[in-house]
Amino acid sequence: MNARVYLTILISGLVIITACNQDAKKAVPSAADMTVKVSKKPAIIAPFRYHKLIEVSPGQDYDVLSWGRASTTIGAFLILHSDSSGKKYTTTTGDLDGSIVDVYNSDMDLDGNPEILIQAKATDTANYATIYAFEFNNSRANKLDFPRLTKSQRKGYNGGDNFYIKEGKFMREFPIYDGNNKDAKPTGAKRVLEYGLRSNDFTVKQLSKDSTDTKTTSQAVSSSKSKSSSTSDKQQTSSKKSKKKSTEKKTTKKKHKKHRGDDDN
Repeated sequence: MNARVYLTILISGLVIITACNQDAKKAVPSAADMTVKVSKKPAIIAPFRYHKLIEVSPGQDYDVLSWGRASTTIGAFLILHSDSSGKKYTTTTGDLDGSIVDVYNSDMDLDGNPEILIQAKATDTANYATIYAFEFNNSRANKLDFPRLTKSQRKGYNGGDNFYIKEGKFMREFPIYDGNNKDAKPTGAKRVLEYGLRSNDFTVKQLSKDSTDTKTTSQAVSSSKSKSSSTSDKQQTSSKKSKKKSTEKKTTKKKHKKHRGDDDN
């Protein structure tokens, strides 16, 4: 009886020890469990394609979205303004050509009214940029006409725009190509434009000196040097001729004096 009791106690102890080990193994977290989980960005549900929240100030939020079914190149955009403090909610919408690349917020004219600028990539082969701009005054949205590139600004333009906000101004820069066709190659230079706002109209200032301007300046300097060299050569030739004439006159005078002396003798 004693042997059976001891055997029973021994088996029970082994069972308890095994169970404790299994519980301990379950309690120890694995490396995968210890990895910090990064919260994923919530997926955008169709028909929406893009979303960005712009927080201008506490209680003043602008949700910018693009939407549309059965097409990825055309659609529409939405700007949902939430004025939480004033309990006002407004919607601004418009047609969208291409897809939204980014959204920017600024106050270029420093009047306290925020501007929302939507950058979209057009559907053509050059990936030209399109800007949809609005200034918001309380619950009213005022559409702003973003200026197109002038003829001189388009020279060598082949897309590849980079937009950003710097010191309250809307900046735009893009590489300059040696032509405007698909076979054009970048020159290594870039054009930088600064956009401001005055009386709800955009102002544009070019901050960069183009390679074409440098080339023109170089040609002008070369031409100036050529003209200067030509003028210098002419002056030297004229100087040589005058020296030659002066020498000939002196020689003639000496001959005349000698002949006069002979006649006296």
